[in-house]
Amino acid sequence: MASAIPATMTVVEITKPGGPEVLRLATRPTPVPGLGEVLIQVASAGINRADCMQRAGTYPPPPGAPEIMGLEAAGWVAAVGPGVHRYRVGDPVCALVPGAGYASYCLAPADNTLPVPAGIDVVAAGALPEAFFTVWANLFDRAWLKDGERLLVHGGSSGIGTVAIQLADALGVRVFATAGSDQKCRACEALGAERAINYKTEDFVAAIAALTEGEGVDVILDMVGGDYVARNLKALANEGRLVHIAMPQGHKVELSLVPVMAKGLYLTGSRLRPRSIEEKAQIAAKLEQIAWPLLAQGRIKPVIDRTYPLAEAGAAQARMETSQHVGKILLLP
Repeated sequence: MASAIPATMTVVEITKPGGPEVLRLATRPTPVPGLGEVLIQVASAGINRADCMQRAGTYPPPPGAPEIMGLEAAGWVAAVGPGVHRYRVGDPVCALVPGAGYASYCLAPADNTLPVPAGIDVVAAGALPEAFFTVWANLFDRAWLKDGERLLVHGGSSGIGTVAIQLADALGVRVFATAGSDQKCRACEALGAERAINYKTEDFVAAIAALTEGEGVDVILDMVGGDYVARNLKALANEGRLVHIAMPQGHKVELSLVPVMAKGLYLTGSRLRPRSIEEKAQIAAKLEQIAWPLLAQGRIKPVIDRTYPLAEAGAAQARMETSQHVGKILLLP
C-alpha cells in the first residue's frame, strides 16, 4: 500500500552513454502530480530494449519526456493530480509512462493507467503495460488480426512475444513463433504457440509453408528487420500483413516488390513512445475491455524471467542484452 510520500526518491541515472556499468543510483526530488496525472509508489518497473538503447545514447527520449529510463511501472497510487477522479490513494495500478519508471516514485498520465487485474500480483503487473499496449496497437489495431487467422511472432520468448502468443491464442488465432533455442521454443509452445521454430537450426519460411500447406500466415509481428523482411514476404499469405516494431538487424533492406503486388501484401510498422496520451488512452480502453478479463480469468498471464533490485539495473539490462531471458525482466525499487 502507498505510504507517506518522502521529499526525495531514489532513481537510476545514466552517468554517460555506454554499457550497463554507466548506471548508478541517485537522489531526486519526488515529483508532484499535475493535471490528469497520478503519482505511483513503484513496486516494479519493466526493462525494455528501448531503455538499453537510451543508456547507450542511440535512442534519446522524445521532447518533454523525462531523462530517467523506464517506460512502464506498477505499484500503488500515492497521490492524484487535479482532474483525476477514477483513482484513489492506495489503489494498485500499472501504467505506461513517458519515462522515469526506474525510480521509487513515478508520474503517470491517469488515462494511460490501468487497475491491476484481479488475481495478478502488483509486482508482476509491472510486466504488463509496454508489452500489452505494443501488442494490441500493432496486431489488432494496425494489422487487424482476427479470429481464425494465422500469426507468426518473431522473438516469441521476449516480453512482447510471450504476450502476443498468449493474447492471440486466447482470441482464436493460430499462432506460430520463432525463438533462438529449443528451450525457448518449448516455452513458446507452452504459452499457446502451435509450433515454435528454432531460427538457428530451421528455415522459418520453409517451416511455415509446411505448417500451412503452402498458404502462409496472415500476419507477422517482426522485431528483427534486416534480411528477415524479404523472407517474411515469402511466408505471408495473400493479403498478408507485416508489422515491424524493431530492427536490430538493420533498417535498410533490399527487396522485390513482386510478392507485394502479386499477393496484395501490407507492410507497416509503428512506435509506441511518441504517441499522444489520447492515442494511448484508446489502447488502454481496449485492453481493459478485452485483455484484462482474460488476465483476471487466468487464461493469460505475465511471464517473468527475473527480478532485480533497483541498484542492479545494470545487471538487469545486461541480461536483456544477452537475449537469454524468457518473458519480462523487472526492477524492484
